Amino acid sequence: MKQIWIKKAGPPEVLQVGEAPTPLPHTGEVRIKVEAAGVNFADIMGRLGIYPDAPPIPYVPGYEIAGTIDAVGHGAGSFSEGDKVFALTRFGGYSDQLCVPYKQVFPRFDWLSAQDAAAIPVNYLTAYMALSVMGSLNPGDKVLIHGAAGGVGLAALDICNIVGAETFGTASPSKHEFLTQRRLNHAIDYRSKDYETEIMDLTGGSGVQIVLDPLGGNHWAKGYRLLAPGGRLIHFGASSAATGKKRSLLELVKLVIRVPLYTPFRLMSDNKSVAGINIGHLWAHPELVSGWMKQLLTWYDEALFRPHIDRTFKFSQAAEAHHYLQDRKNIGKVLLIP
Repeated sequence: MKQIWIKKAGPPEVLQVGEAPTPLPHTGEVRIKVEAAGVNFADIMGRLGIYPDAPPIPYVPGYEIAGTIDAVGHGAGSFSEGDKVFALTRFGGYSDQLCVPYKQVFPRFDWLSAQDAAAIPVNYLTAYMALSVMGSLNPGDKVLIHGAAGGVGLAALDICNIVGAETFGTASPSKHEFLTQRRLNHAIDYRSKDYETEIMDLTGGSGVQIVLDPLGGNHWAKGYRLLAPGGRLIHFGASSAATGKKRSLLELVKLVIRVPLYTPFRLMSDNKSVAGINIGHLWAHPELVSGWMKQLLTWYDEALFRPHIDRTFKFSQAAEAHHYLQDRKNIGKVLLIP
């Protein structure tokens, strides 16, 4: 089988395509012939050597795949060879064949393509957990979505539109027209305007109920200030630490020293809450993830959302895919195609 390896920390060019023996599924696993694999910012952080959850280098990155089951181990539920599926993977997703525990595998409808399916797990589960689980999203809530044109950003926008929230999204100006067509209520150019001032003006000084922040650093403090009473600040990343194509210890230090301190006394006094999420830390709780995925698939079946696939890259173009995502050129999902 073919796999894409991170051989050492560094720029996208450290990604290398290699050959490995075809794996056999163990008890409780199925083997999937991969048709599409998602590319996520966590993969970039891992390539830079600054992702704390990543295994020791060298390793094969990748958190999500879609394809067809071509082998089934003992005790793998009701799955059979030939089933069309998609899955969450604990790394290893940049492979053309992969064995996955069956509890991390989901059947896909005949009308759910492999590419759409590979675009759902990380982005939509993250957005769902942030908004519906931790954020207690309600109709009419005002929600700030950072990186609104990215994979998680568009997923969050879809969920907000399904529930009936008012949305504020930061994005570069070239992406505003697309976001407006995607029913974003307020597109904000974070490069030329202070989004904190802009949102306070748009809300008449009242702020928002939910802030989704994958950025980290001083953005966390700004997001907290933007919260209305009862507001929820949801952290799910620290992409501001990845400012270049190589690891920067200076940027890591800057990130750490800019982290605000939220004491219980302050939270009580301000009537605000702060939460953090990491889908990659829920491997021991598949029942939670499967419940959330059931709701997402219901919405997909009802045609309430469709992932937006920006670009696909061949395995041989993995470095180009990482450049594209890290340069923030994408609108929506970036996929690798074996």
